[in-house]
Amino acid sequence: MPEPANPQDGEVLVGMGFAPVNLNDLLVLQGLFPVHPKLPSPVGNEGVGRVLAVGRGVSGLAVGDVVVLPLYSLTWRERLNVPASQVVRVPAHADLEQLSMLRINAITAALLLSEYVRLKPGDWVLQNAGNSSVATTVTAIAKARGLRTINLVRRPELVDSVRAAGADASFVDNEDSLQQINSLVGERGIGLALDGVGGSAVGRLATALSAGGTIVSYGSLGGEMTSSANILHFIFKNLTYRGFYLDKPEYEPAVPGIIAEAAELVATGKLRVPVAAVYGIDDVGLAIAHVTRGGKALLKLGA
Repeated sequence: MPEPANPQDGEVLVGMGFAPVNLNDLLVLQGLFPVHPKLPSPVGNEGVGRVLAVGRGVSGLAVGDVVVLPLYSLTWRERLNVPASQVVRVPAHADLEQLSMLRINAITAALLLSEYVRLKPGDWVLQNAGNSSVATTVTAIAKARGLRTINLVRRPELVDSVRAAGADASFVDNEDSLQQINSLVGERGIGLALDGVGGSAVGRLATALSAGGTIVSYGSLGGEMTSSANILHFIFKNLTYRGFYLDKPEYEPAVPGIIAEAAELVATGKLRVPVAAVYGIDDVGLAIAHVTRGGKALLKLGA
């Protein structure tokens, strides 16, 4: 690609630091995501970098500032110009690798906790895919807000590590754990369940939810594109089933505040999403293969 031009009015030139390789990036590559860039095009739905130059009319940003890039900025490249109004400045001393993952995980996690059920301190939130990046971020933000989380995982060896990462409780995602969950929450019950797996996992969330509770699905890590649950739970417990999609205009006003909240958790060490590997830009193919197999991978695009 050619070197970017000098930033225009209202723009900043950003030197990329890190960009995740996400599953939704791979869907873009396959033409299966709602975002369809004009070809030929780079890819990359989020990332973090430093301001290299500032265009006229830009205030509140200076050369050297660390910024989180706007969603769908096509971040798998070394430098790019972006509208200054769409970047969010974050603490320069925080871990850049962790900051690079805030634009999707943190916004998703915070909105899942605020947009569907009115939660108050002490309330329980149940979530599957409990060791995923989104679930790890939900756990950290929930703890900062005084909420308690129960994280369901698919393998017994993950239970202790998820608890160590901050979950108030963790169980294997199967029928045998439902009684333990009910005993743990007692009369307080569970009003919100978050689904990143799909399939029969939704049915177990419905069983554990209290009357009037809400399930919100945001992904299908289990590979099933349908969900199954006992309809009687929805009839007699009056449950609600919702879907979440990040890229909605009504969410945009909340983005800077959420990123600031999450960046502070990163800076203080209270939010840390495990990264399996970091690849250079020349090894993007290896990074894609890694994510396809499973595990969080980042591209290192600059200093």
